[in-house]
Amino acid sequence: MSSVRQGYDLIGDIHGCALSLELLLSKLGYSKRNGIYSHPQRKVIFLGDIIDRGPRIREALHIVRDMVEAGHAHIVMGNHEYNFLCYCTPGRDGSHEPYLREHTPRHFRILAETLEQFANYPQEQHEFMEWIMKMPLFIEFEHFRVVHACWHQSLIDRFNQLYPEHCIDAEFLHRSSHRGTFEWALMDRLLRGTHLVLPNDEVIVSRDGFERRFFRTKFWMEAPETYGDVVFQPDPLPEHVARMPLTATDRNDLLYYGADEKPLFIGHYWREGEPEPITPNIACLDYSAVKFGKLVAYRLDDETQLRKDKFLWVDVQKEIADKLGLGPQG
Repeated sequence: MSSVRQGYDLIGDIHGCALSLELLLSKLGYSKRNGIYSHPQRKVIFLGDIIDRGPRIREALHIVRDMVEAGHAHIVMGNHEYNFLCYCTPGRDGSHEPYLREHTPRHFRILAETLEQFANYPQEQHEFMEWIMKMPLFIEFEHFRVVHACWHQSLIDRFNQLYPEHCIDAEFLHRSSHRGTFEWALMDRLLRGTHLVLPNDEVIVSRDGFERRFFRTKFWMEAPETYGDVVFQPDPLPEHVARMPLTATDRNDLLYYGADEKPLFIGHYWREGEPEPITPNIACLDYSAVKFGKLVAYRLDDETQLRKDKFLWVDVQKEIADKLGLGPQG
């Protein structure tokens, strides 16, 4: 996609925090015209994960979809939108599972708020599922790139050949539910990122209470030596694992997004602290808004080196939750 050099405001994972989104849009200079947020000179790019966990999922979806359909915003699909599609899409005749995403207690727990908030709005849920199917998986502009979790050039090149619009269809969705297919690999890498299996059958318990046998990894380390060099998630590795040298196999499985690549914007990774670039050309905009964190935007103009002073955010605990007496959601 060739962009005119207008300003773009990239917004990280919302997860149903509609009040925080409205406050952030206001801080960014957007206002409602005919019920839709817009800006006279700028556009928003949403990095996916609009749904799940938060108290106002339907409201957030309406705000975002209205902006996208009116031409005031772009969006890429997040892993939570993809999970929602798979959880609600029946398998085909002869399939081993009744749905593309198995209805386990763990999968239900992740989607519970979304399913509950749509329980009395089945037609609206159907319409949003159709809209999610049309979301591009990534966007490449003249001078920057956007994807939910990880830019994997060879997978993207192959996808571009098969799907020039960067969007999936029903056949793709069904194939993507089968591990080992190209479609599964693409969705796993672009929407969930890179990860490694913990060595020696180790298990860690994440902050959201799930047992995990893998951990999320950086894809911008040029010469990592240990597992601690590449971990990229809120949950730390056990110290003895962090000190272990990477095996040759695990090192070869890692990606490297080089310093000479276009600026890249991602969400997904539950960062903490004061927002700043990960590297001069990579910014993660997910700062755990739905867990008393921050809903973060980056105000991109013509810069090719990302700058800390271009981040703007809503502190959910201080600006939303305390005022309304909410729990850890905004």
